[in-house]
Amino acid sequence: MIVLIKTLQVILALSVLILIHEAGHFFWARLFHIRVDKFFLFFDVGGVKLFSKKIGDTEYGIGWLPLGGYCKIAGMVDESMDTDQLKQDPQPWEFRSKPAWQRLLVMSGGVLNNFLLAIVLFCAILGIWGDNYIPNNSPVYVNELGEELGFRTGDRILQMDDYVPDDFLNLQADLARRQVQQVKVLRGTDTLTLYMDQSLMGAVVNTPGMFDIALPFVIDSVMHTSPNVGSGLVKGDQIVAVNGVSAPYLQDAQKVLRAHPGEQLPATVVRGGDSLSMTLQVDSLGMLGVYPRNIAIEHRTYTVLSCIPAGCALAWNTVTGYLRDLRLVATPSTGAYKSVGSFVAIGQVFPATWDWHQFLYILALLSIMLGVMNLLPIPALDGGHIVFCLYEMITGKKPSDRFLMVAQLIGMALLLLLMILAFGNDIARLIR
Repeated sequence: MIVLIKTLQVILALSVLILIHEAGHFFWARLFHIRVDKFFLFFDVGGVKLFSKKIGDTEYGIGWLPLGGYCKIAGMVDESMDTDQLKQDPQPWEFRSKPAWQRLLVMSGGVLNNFLLAIVLFCAILGIWGDNYIPNNSPVYVNELGEELGFRTGDRILQMDDYVPDDFLNLQADLARRQVQQVKVLRGTDTLTLYMDQSLMGAVVNTPGMFDIALPFVIDSVMHTSPNVGSGLVKGDQIVAVNGVSAPYLQDAQKVLRAHPGEQLPATVVRGGDSLSMTLQVDSLGMLGVYPRNIAIEHRTYTVLSCIPAGCALAWNTVTGYLRDLRLVATPSTGAYKSVGSFVAIGQVFPATWDWHQFLYILALLSIMLGVMNLLPIPALDGGHIVFCLYEMITGKKPSDRFLMVAQLIGMALLLLLMILAFGNDIARLIR
């Protein structure tokens, strides 16, 4: 059932993104009276179609290969590599007959639609559900990678180069995306400057969970099914040691408890100003059966008017963040290319149960990813065609059809290599 729900979400998300993107090309093409021969959701490789209907000059349909979609515009060199029409004299309804500024808008339409969709979705999400975040005022609990970079559990991260982070959950992403050189931390009462080893930035990208919140183990309540009902634990108690091992934070206690499932362990508990000794029962899963006090999560609500600038700002921050991700991927020394994934990785992002809030948020993220990816100056992508149009507008020289065909082939080869990398990374993650 979980696989089915995830699969349905992936198919629905891809369908929406493809239709919105291709509709952008279609809109501008028809606005400038350019004929659109085909408008397809998914690819009809080999001419195999699940659905097809011709209305006017355009054939609308659904292909069988769910790896994208396309809007076949008359007189344009595209992935179909249809050269027959290019052998004929240019017709007034063809793409190649239109001025460069019109062709630029036709090629930019898909990306514009993707960004507009993301803005609309972000505005709707903030207006309906608001926004939750964790203020960056808590100490960090670091793993081995964090310690190798110089961080210590209990540090409070104050500044990364000239940037002051405000959301705890984005600390690791900020560190990698910004390729931070120096981090200022508060350790105890001292302010220290840590110098980041840039050779470890790839590990930062590919090692999630480097920063966790260093949370004191304070009891909020004892479960009624807990083996420690009647043990003496009450709300507000703080466990500071288990089995003789100091446990200033919840994570420290969890390590000890998981190593002694089913056993009774001595523990030191602070209540008010007093230190108490107790014997606690660990269940078969290595837990005490208690609810610890949660971290403070801030919630922001937005009005119909305030959600619009907030949604635009969130979209802009997401675009800039994704551009930084691409810069890391394009730098082999970081190892960030190992995080590139295909539809398999996308499927893992969606929740196991249907949640409209998460679905729409992921859809907005994917829309921005699709828009940014299509802006890359690769001939087979919209960005490549946009570059050619801009070149023509600046120089007054139009690239030849032969040049465009060769460039298209090179671009398609680069995209194929990227797909191989993405699927290869997915397979490697699955077999680990």
